Amino acid sequence: MTGSEETLSFRLAYVPGVTPTKWVRIWNERLPGVPLELIATPAAEAYGVLRDGGADAGFVRLPADLTYFSAIPLYEETTVVVVPKDHLFTAADEVATEDLADEIVLHPLDDTLGWERPPGQPAFERPATTADAIELVAAGIGLLVVPQSLARLYHRKDLKYRTLTDAPQSRIALAWPQERTTDQVEDFIGIVRGRTVNSTRGRTQPQAAAQPKAKQPGKAGARKPAAGKPAGKGSRGPRGGSGAPKGARRGKPRR
Repeated sequence: MTGSEETLSFRLAYVPGVTPTKWVRIWNERLPGVPLELIATPAAEAYGVLRDGGADAGFVRLPADLTYFSAIPLYEETTVVVVPKDHLFTAADEVATEDLADEIVLHPLDDTLGWERPPGQPAFERPATTADAIELVAAGIGLLVVPQSLARLYHRKDLKYRTLTDAPQSRIALAWPQERTTDQVEDFIGIVRGRTVNSTRGRTQPQAAAQPKAKQPGKAGARKPAAGKPAGKGSRGPRGGSGAPKGARRGKPRR
């Protein structure tokens, strides 16, 4: 297959907890001829996927290596603690990190919060993934601190979560390799930033038909008189006539 025969596509990686639905919908509306491929990627592997060319851009969790990547921070997530549904913490709307001092707090290997020192008492082993840690919380082994989006992603009826104060927060960003800032990356940046299709910043769809020129003040609705008709007000003479008043007799003048 030659390059001219290849179907262009845009590959977008995203980490667990991110829902790219809104941006994908706008992309499909604006660039229906360019398929967008979604690539679900573990948070710890997202930058490697971008660096190796497995995706053109991605929704990642910061921090990023800004010597290699460009990144646009989008939002911060609320941090929560996940507990069994009958746990004492469920009686409160929020919990402080110091309240976890005597609790076993699971710290999975794919933790996204970057603690200097996780709160609570450590478990004997670190779970391999957040999904594994959720199973252990359900089994009564300990508690888990995660961004709220992950608590929602792994929601179970036998678990609850509460906001955790004084805790690190995970930040979501759109990132891509600086040396591969393609036209399609620019298109997606414009969508994420909320630019309109006619925005002058970044690349857009092929230009729409030129907008009609605004009417000059004072000329709106002006029309040229029809051919052969007099333009003066009240001039209702016969076509090609001298403008004689209606009802005047015609013929030779009397002597």
